[in-house]
Amino acid sequence: MAENKPIAFKAEIKQLLDILIHSLYTDREIFLRELISNASDALTQMDFVMLTDRSVLDPDVELAICLSVDEDEKIITISDTGVGMTRDELTTNLGTIAQSGAQAFLNATDEGVDQQQLADVIGQFGVGFYSVFMVAEWVRVTSRSFKPRAKTATWYATGEDTFTVEAAEKEHRGTTIEIKLKEDTEEFANESRLRDIIKKHSDYVRFPIYVGDAEEQTNRQTAIWRQAPREVENGEYNEFYKHLTLDFEDPITRVHFVADAPLRIFSLLYIPTNPERNMFSLRKEDGLKLYARKVLIQEYTTDLLPPYFRFIQGVVDSEDLPLNVSRETVQATALMGRIKKILTGQVTKQLTTMAEKEPEKYAQFWQAFSPFIKEGIASEQSNRESLYPFVRFHTTVHPESWVSLKDYVERMKTDQDKIYYILGDDDRSVARSPHLDYFRKHGYEVITLTDPMDSFMLLGLREFGDYQLQNVAAPDLELPVAEGTPGEEPAPEALPEKDFKKLVECFKEQLGERITDVRASDRLSDSVARLVDPEGSMDQEMQRVYRLMDRDYEVPKKVLELNPSHPMLTRLSALPADEKLSTAVIEQIYESALLIEGLHPDPAGMLPRIQALMEAALR
Repeated sequence: MAENKPIAFKAEIKQLLDILIHSLYTDREIFLRELISNASDALTQMDFVMLTDRSVLDPDVELAICLSVDEDEKIITISDTGVGMTRDELTTNLGTIAQSGAQAFLNATDEGVDQQQLADVIGQFGVGFYSVFMVAEWVRVTSRSFKPRAKTATWYATGEDTFTVEAAEKEHRGTTIEIKLKEDTEEFANESRLRDIIKKHSDYVRFPIYVGDAEEQTNRQTAIWRQAPREVENGEYNEFYKHLTLDFEDPITRVHFVADAPLRIFSLLYIPTNPERNMFSLRKEDGLKLYARKVLIQEYTTDLLPPYFRFIQGVVDSEDLPLNVSRETVQATALMGRIKKILTGQVTKQLTTMAEKEPEKYAQFWQAFSPFIKEGIASEQSNRESLYPFVRFHTTVHPESWVSLKDYVERMKTDQDKIYYILGDDDRSVARSPHLDYFRKHGYEVITLTDPMDSFMLLGLREFGDYQLQNVAAPDLELPVAEGTPGEEPAPEALPEKDFKKLVECFKEQLGERITDVRASDRLSDSVARLVDPEGSMDQEMQRVYRLMDRDYEVPKKVLELNPSHPMLTRLSALPADEKLSTAVIEQIYESALLIEGLHPDPAGMLPRIQALMEAALR
């Protein structure tokens, strides 16, 4: 037959090519990644051959990939010095869709060879080459095999249903691909554009890649995450982090994890200093960079860590990834779940180590990323307990330092069977809360929660170890039985029952439907009053969640509890019920209680009444 006679592709090629060109790939720049990956595979095979055979064509030629651009003709040329192909191999490998020379090489390789070297073989599906027709008007592939007596041949196709193979001339071993760009893809006839694509997708290909006449290679070549951690200096880690993110600051910590079994995984994860990305950040979305054999598969992969660790930056590379045919996405399989579990465990381990050995650095982490951990506790169903040790609080005993739940439990009183906490809008209002009277008086430590996320967190944090968490503002709280403090002054004498009942009626009459009840409290010592939830109402945590979400929130009607022993009530009971001063004091007691609970809708509205009370006090 004539050498240039058109040959039909095998399979229903026209229809299949249409699918490959128009449906399989989502981004046209992927064509360059696929062609470079194929060239890398050819170089890997050549490197493998030369381990045992130096009688090959051009044994001393550098194993490399070179790209050039004719901007006038809109032609891209990609050359490699790999194993090359004979005429028959060109016909077989490029004339059959899903015929992978890389896969055939792997299948023919003895099992006893170095598996690390074989791990660099990238393309195994046999369809990546055809992505070139997304951008090409025509493609010419000229190849000369490493076998000294093999003749050069050229394969040519336009993406239709036939191709041609002819004899050709080529001085050196390897393959050269010429791509005539379509009119709407001429953006790729630019060396800078090609360099950007290489740095994005193929920066860590094992062999050097040169673009144009520049002697400096475009790709970094060394994938730091595939090195043993003991071989990488701290400065190299930080340099790579800044290259990855364009962050100006060093990360707080990192996790470099390499495993051969049961899965072959390479990962390098970083916790940044700040959760907010700077304006120059390269990472515009959450997610890890996902590589397969050092070639970028996904820019933002969110399936490898739980959502509460989404602030983590880094790369993951695996030879076991279940890729789809286009190698642009990963198939959802149990294997991905196993990788996620492994990486989550490594991050958890690193945070635990940092908390134990570097508490100051961990405090820096907690102040920056506590909302994410709290979100995880609130939202996770199966693994939230693993986050409990990472939570830090301020308490009434240690208002300035961070305290863990473990620290709190170790300091609990011998008769204490619950972990006590209080919710508030800020530290100052919490410190003055009447709910703390009893606990302050008897020396019980109470966790103070003033972050808006704390209410959400408590939806998932109900107990720690053997101890339940208990809100000190709960109306059904069972107070711990505590002995009196030595030298403690006796409580003031309580109002007579008759006078107290009369005072209660005054409060009820004046406050009306704003409250559900007024009653005496045995839990107040320094404070005159407090507000608690009525029986059967929504608990305080959910009230705050609804308020923060602004979901049909109204100021809840609560029970006003009064301290019968407080001097203010004793004096108030002596005033006529209808006197202006009496009504002003009752209003102020109620609204002060609202204010301390963070429930007052209009704090500034109290100012005229406060001024009137001050004037009355000065008469």
